[in-house]
Amino acid sequence: MCNLPSNAFERALPASHTVREVMGVGGAVVTFTGALAALGAAPASAAAAAKKRAYVVVLDGCRPEEIGGGSMPYVASLRAAGTHYPRATSNPVMETIPNHCMMMTGVRPSRSGVPANTFFDRAAGAVRTMDQPADLRATTVIEQLNAAGRKTGTVLSKEYLYGIFGTRASYQWKPGPIIPVSGHAPDVATIDAAITMVDSFDPDFMFVNLGDIDRFGHVDITGTTLHAARTLALLDTDAQVKRFITHLQDTGRWADSLVLFIADHSMDWSLPTQLISLQGKLDADPLLKGNVQIAGNGGADLLYWTGAAGDRTTAIAKMRAIALAQPGVLEAHDVAGTPSLKLGAEAGDVLVWCKAGWRFSDPNVLSNPIPGNHGHPATYPIPFFLSGGSPMVPKSTTRSTLVSTIDVAPTVAKFFGVASPTGGWDGAARL
Repeated sequence: MCNLPSNAFERALPASHTVREVMGVGGAVVTFTGALAALGAAPASAAAAAKKRAYVVVLDGCRPEEIGGGSMPYVASLRAAGTHYPRATSNPVMETIPNHCMMMTGVRPSRSGVPANTFFDRAAGAVRTMDQPADLRATTVIEQLNAAGRKTGTVLSKEYLYGIFGTRASYQWKPGPIIPVSGHAPDVATIDAAITMVDSFDPDFMFVNLGDIDRFGHVDITGTTLHAARTLALLDTDAQVKRFITHLQDTGRWADSLVLFIADHSMDWSLPTQLISLQGKLDADPLLKGNVQIAGNGGADLLYWTGAAGDRTTAIAKMRAIALAQPGVLEAHDVAGTPSLKLGAEAGDVLVWCKAGWRFSDPNVLSNPIPGNHGHPATYPIPFFLSGGSPMVPKSTTRSTLVSTIDVAPTVAKFFGVASPTGGWDGAARL
């Protein structure tokens, strides 16, 4: 489906000038960037030379039970044949950007600097998306593999993931075509790009994000009213995964490969009547009025005190009390006073979580019309399993160990024999 001529990619220009455009299925433009060091595309039909390869495939927003529910039969067969970890969780805040960063760094936000999708940038004085390469401060396993002489690639369907990981990988796909509003490329285009990258550059390691399941989940009003659309998304993602794995098998790459499947969070749904807006309640307090910024993250609100430093302790107590008094609020944590959250200063002063079936909408009730949300404890559970033909992957095994997104980088590093970074991992290898 993605057979490309061997001259589809030019020889390398200086890194700042390298842009590759090739035509994908249906005329879609597949754009790669990176320092491509004088290599041509390998024929897709040729058996690949035996070497270790690892692929991390993120089924963005997938709930664990959806894999075994009949809508993802191929993915379910891979899970049954590999090593399944049914006790797998996302980490706070249960959003896309921080958990992808945890996957690639193996450390929590207090060390990476990335606690949420959206935060209040104190230096800029504005709430913004964490989509800049400089936002991610920790060393990634991608960079460690590059330093060890390995080739790496990122095929990330969402624009903000492409933004935060920047040029860390040897080769990067610029997602496209982008679906308006959603800010992501459909899974068929993402897998087209993944197959093209495999054939053209054959990276030792690839990080792939498939965004359709998540994006369809965001438009499903209750998880049932548009259930057919999400089911179709699950079925299609299953078919795209099959395309990719079949290609690895057909080209001789599967036998020595590790493929780690995971989600960054699951999904929860709320009715229009079950939303929480904190800004007006906070502004009703004389001390807090005009001195609190809110970074909304669906099922989580991050509150930032911007008033006098001497009033911070009192302000945090007031913010927590006001939040906890609202219907639908589950918990309100003093971020600095709750070390177990491991969120760091970028997460602000108070983290507020909603209950299952609720969502936040700040700074006003019209700010978050999206019924499907994550970020709160209801969206902790995720799928996590190891597949691939490598003898390092135990076959037809289920393990009860508690695992999470911070275990991905240590697992990949162990597979390639790469040492832990300075300060060690927060996670652990699961091979």
